[in-house]
Amino acid sequence: MNRHRLAVTWFGTTLVVALLAMLVPLPAVLQPFKPYWPALVLLYWSLESGERVNLGLAFLVGLFADLLDGVLLGEQALRLTALVFIALRFRSRLRFFPMWQQTLAVLALLLNDRVLLLIVRVFAGATSPPLSWWYAPFVGAALWPFLFLLLDDLRIRLRIV
Repeated sequence: MNRHRLAVTWFGTTLVVALLAMLVPLPAVLQPFKPYWPALVLLYWSLESGERVNLGLAFLVGLFADLLDGVLLGEQALRLTALVFIALRFRSRLRFFPMWQQTLAVLALLLNDRVLLLIVRVFAGATSPPLSWWYAPFVGAALWPFLFLLLDDLRIRLRIV
């Protein structure tokens, strides 16, 4: 298998796994702690391989996530597009932050995602979420260093640029 095909396969596989991880059911008590996996994986690829990720891809991944999750069509597409836009805009800075600063930046991006989700849901007529609804961005940020190092190690082992 040539390098380019391997890179495309690995990239696609990580996105599919992120979408499937989003569907994993958790007990009701753990549901508020479930990270937004597609956002974390798209953030990784936005930082490490910006030429592979663009707003159109983020929108398509979001539409697939909407269809899989059964939420308002375009909700996750809007969120992921906004997230990738910000990540790509500040990519040159974020890539070279120490891990603790990068983690704080990821937390800010995930909190921004939650605010955007809250706005969409309020406009759609939903009630205000409980306080526990805000836990997921903190869990995602706590998992960021481990996810980043895992994906980066596998990318380097596979010699994917």
